Amino acid sequence: MPNTPSAKKRLRQSVTRRAKNRSTKTALRTLTRKIRESVAANDVAKSEEAFGTLVKKIDRASSKKVIHANAAARTKSRLSKAIKAIKGK
Repeated sequence: MPNTPSAKKRLRQSVTRRAKNRSTKTALRTLTRKIRESVAANDVAKSEEAFGTLVKKIDRASSKKVIHANAAARTKSRLSKAIKAIKGK
């Protein structure tokens, strides 16, 4: 347990930030899964709609350092590639 007032405050801050970051990451994983499922089902419209939402959330998470910038770019790139692949079919 923290002893100093500043350490107590840092603990409170880290607990709050952890909860917010976990929530954000969970939302990103859920959206990513939904896109992958719609790509597997060859549903272009649904996957493109969800992709727009996901890109916005990924960029937000990346700018706030919840996820690494390269991880954000990699995820967007792979999902975009998957969507383009089913569009071509």
